[in-house]
Parts: sequence; C-alpha cells; structure tokens
Amino acid sequence: MRDHAHGENASHQHPDVWTGRATNRVQWLLALIGAACMALGIELAVDSAWTSGSAPLIMAVVGCIAAGLLVLFGTLAFVHVALKVEDEHLEVRCGHIGLPRRRIPLSHVVGATYISHVTPRHWGGWGYRWRPEKGTAVVVRRGEGVVLELWDGHTFTITVDDAEAAVREIEARLGSTKPPGAPAH
Repeated sequence: MRDHAHGENASHQHPDVWTGRATNRVQWLLALIGAACMALGIELAVDSAWTSGSAPLIMAVVGCIAAGLLVLFGTLAFVHVALKVEDEHLEVRCGHIGLPRRRIPLSHVVGATYISHVTPRHWGGWGYRWRPEKGTAVVVRRGEGVVLELWDGHTFTITVDDAEAAVREIEARLGSTKPPGAPAH
C-alpha cells in the first residue's frame, strides 16, 4: 500500500501522496478471542440448560456478548495504522474503518524524527495513547516509527513501516513550504 519508490527517485521530487502502514498480526488472535466470547453468549442464549433462573442466564449472555464486542472491536480498531502524507497535511487512520483518525496540517508540524524502536510498553499498551510527559502516539506494534514535533510543543508518534522514508517525505514537504529565509529545524 505504498505510492512511493524506495530510494529510486533521483530527481528528489516527492510523489503526490506517500502512504505507509504498520500491522500487528497478534491483534488478530485477540479479535478471535472476542468473537469466541460473542459466540459463547449466543450459544448460551439459544441452547441454554440453566435451571437457576432467567436472571443469571441473561447476565451471562449479555456479559459474554458485551465483552466479546468490546474485545473484538477494540482490537480490530488497532490491527493496523495507515499514514498518508500529502502536500498540505498528513493523516493517520487506524483499523479497517479508519477510526480513530487524526489529520494534521503540515503548517502545524515543526519537524519529523525517525525512531528505531517504539514499544507498547513505553506507551502503556497498544492503541491510541497519551502520556503527559511523552505526548500522543498510535502504537500498533514494536519497531520503527515517526515522531512529529508540532508547533505547540507537543509530539505525535506513529509506528509505521519504512519510517525513515516517511521522515524524508515529511521533511521534504516542510522544506518546500517554508517561506524564504525561514530557519532550518
């Protein structure tokens, strides 16, 4: 899912759109566990031999289905993250339906830095994370990522494959949008 060339572009012009993504296949296992919880809840509702009354049965069915939905959709939302860099903005979309989504105008970005090792442990888990001392992040797996320095002093970290290329694209676009005489970052 990339519209960019890997080191083949000798003219140093960037494509109209650069895309990259990162995927966490372990999340699929968690999604299957969520689906199994839902199936258990449905099985209990359809073919129940409970003799202790309907209230415990209803609580078990609702609990299994609710837990299954929470796990299923919570994990599917962060199976992958997609980063799209265009001339005026960049966009981060999570999961198969693209939510949560964050669109950042390049005019709000001061710089981009490659980081070789982002881990869920550093951010308190997988997903869309915020830590006062570190900033905001979308972490779907361990590995390389991009740290965006924003004009308001905050940072936004994204795990993405080929993060070095993403940083080059962002920096090239930032360089082309600077007014003459603007300081380098």
